Amino acid sequence: MNYEQISQLELTHHSGAVGRRPVALVRAKGTRLWDSEGKEYIDCAAAQGWANVGHSHPVVLAAIQRQAETLVASQESSYNDQRALWMADMAAVFRASLGWTDCAVHPSNSGTEANEAALKFARFQTGRKGFVAASRGFHGRTMGSLSVTANKKYRDPFEPLIMPVTHVPYNNVEAAAAAIGDDTAAVIVEIVQGEGGVYPGETAYFQALRQLCTERGALLIVDEIQTGVGRTGRWLACEHHQLSPDIVTLGKSIGGGLPMGVTAWPKKLGLFESGTHGSTFGGGPLICAASRAVIEVMAEERLPERAAELGAWLLAELRGLRSGQVREVRGLGLMIGLELRGKVTPVLQQLMERGVWALPAGLNVLRLLPPLVIEQADLEQVIAVIRDVLK
Repeated sequence: MNYEQISQLELTHHSGAVGRRPVALVRAKGTRLWDSEGKEYIDCAAAQGWANVGHSHPVVLAAIQRQAETLVASQESSYNDQRALWMADMAAVFRASLGWTDCAVHPSNSGTEANEAALKFARFQTGRKGFVAASRGFHGRTMGSLSVTANKKYRDPFEPLIMPVTHVPYNNVEAAAAAIGDDTAAVIVEIVQGEGGVYPGETAYFQALRQLCTERGALLIVDEIQTGVGRTGRWLACEHHQLSPDIVTLGKSIGGGLPMGVTAWPKKLGLFESGTHGSTFGGGPLICAASRAVIEVMAEERLPERAAELGAWLLAELRGLRSGQVREVRGLGLMIGLELRGKVTPVLQQLMERGVWALPAGLNVLRLLPPLVIEQADLEQVIAVIRDVLK
């Protein structure tokens, strides 16, 4: 099928909820994308942040193929070998990253579902109802995660949302201290705000949140859906700040391209009661097998270390661009945003024409989230294209 055939067929049945670029992607491998007309792109979006190990990684593919021949889906109410092994692997990650010696792991189908589970668990365990979240924060589009998301563009059409939620300025300890009260079940925060413009937080801010939550009986939820799985140069971005939250959520790349969300916390906080939360496909054996392969690849190819090294180099190179269109370059690891003086959409269009697929983060931020397996030579090519576009 060509572009016209594909686009017209989709538009015939499209819900209208998600905008489309004027291109049909039909194939991907490693760090490359191909459209229906055969045009090749360097992927600097990691497929909206989920392709940290690249597209169709052979280890992940092999795990999926093996498991697909055995058992694709399983009832959540039964035990399963792949889920058991995956839970043990995830527990090992949290033990190494955060020092959790004994943790509970709840699988779901997406990052927004992982945050829904975190919000429900916070209310369930604390008996409190309120939440504190950060301005510019993004935590998903379902009703609970949307309630703690700050952007009015996403919120306004669906109000009234879940209450009470207080949004306070990011990186502002005083505002957080004023907002966290006796009815605060949890504070939810990103280590680097992704959709909000690629804003990294400061160590003093996160440590203050940790102390405030401990003192006032609220739980601290860190949303690592975009920053986790090696993206920022550590397995979890929390590690940059020696931060141990009460709850961590993961999504996007943890499933290796299959839909998965993870909500995890130290078991000392307690557990859900049976029947209080669940998911038909959460923790299915096929997805758990894929996720176990992702964890394996992350270790064997040292992808967090690779993200740290390449990210530091890329950040320095982009800050060295001499362009009046760039106001600021921010980032951590291979999560980088170029704040422009104008709208980002025309820049994204020109990058696509030159074979680079990137993302926006708001109206004026160019966001780069390349797969962690990307080669430096590819990034050099990307820099050259960006430099040319921003002349």
